[in-house]
Amino acid sequence: MKLPSKCPICGGELVEKKVEEVVRGGNNTAFLQVDAGVCLKCGERLYEPHTIRLFEETRKKLEQNLEQGMHPVGKTYAISSH
Repeated sequence: MKLPSKCPICGGELVEKKVEEVVRGGNNTAFLQVDAGVCLKCGERLYEPHTIRLFEETRKKLEQNLEQGMHPVGKTYAISSH
């Protein structure tokens, strides 16, 4: 990944890391492990264009309940307080 040398938000140092990103679509959620440029000062994450496309494609699949290529890893529950 070709990263800028400084964070565009705060000017801190950027390093390449594997991060987990949560993508939601409709009532469905996916957890993606992707590479990102992460600012050591403010935590801002920068992604390559192909990673952003992956987020968008995953969101569309989730909205349409298309599970091809996805593997269930547990259950999600909604709890509301009274």
